[in-house]
Amino acid sequence: MNICLFSQEEIGQPLSLNDERACHLVKILHKKEGDSFNAGIINGNSGTAVITSIEQSENSGFIHFSFTPEGDGKPLYPLIMIIGFPRPIQLKRLLRDMAGLGVCQVHLVGTELGEKSYLKSDLATSQAGTKMLLDGTVQAAGTHVPQLIRHESLLDCIISLKDNPALKNERKLCLGLDNVRPVQSLSQFLINNVQKKPSLYIAAIGSERGWTDNERNCLSEHGFTLLGMGKRVLRTETAATVSASIILSAMGVL
Repeated sequence: MNICLFSQEEIGQPLSLNDERACHLVKILHKKEGDSFNAGIINGNSGTAVITSIEQSENSGFIHFSFTPEGDGKPLYPLIMIIGFPRPIQLKRLLRDMAGLGVCQVHLVGTELGEKSYLKSDLATSQAGTKMLLDGTVQAAGTHVPQLIRHESLLDCIISLKDNPALKNERKLCLGLDNVRPVQSLSQFLINNVQKKPSLYIAAIGSERGWTDNERNCLSEHGFTLLGMGKRVLRTETAATVSASIILSAMGVL
């Protein structure tokens, strides 16, 4: 745990010793009264917390602490990832990695070749997915958590992004990752388009069986350029992490 995150409501309240954050502070980091630790408000400031007292009884207790905000908590980067639903066990790692890299949104989409049962995964329909994103944010010592949005299809996702008023004035660079009909490599395309100075990147990665021709055409018709990342076939989680890293590198943040 590289930072201890709290909601706005929690930041001024004692922390129960039964809470996993308190367990980490006391049992792993061996923090005691007077010690400090990295802390932050979810989607808010980062800073330093100081333990003012530890109230302990036989079966319960609390850590009392003060918090001093010191920074903006590492704002997320203008990179939206559209990802075909992978296997749930892969999705856990994928969400942690996306948050760790600092993408601003993750859109999970049902694909024509994807397993339909994945859409009903707890990670997609409950707070469990957000928990994985929070874990990745903590690992990165950030405070801002990417948005997680679910769509029944790729087209539904693209339309929702096009209709989002907050994105209408952004200079977008839309990238469709595909190893069947790429017109260029992702890396070379980003180099060739650096002069456009996009303010927002949107990258789409298919599920484990890739895109269909219908989905490739959908991407092309909506302004996405089909791009490759070499001849090897990558897992969805690997393709998402590699492509996000390449794009973030092109932004100059890695």
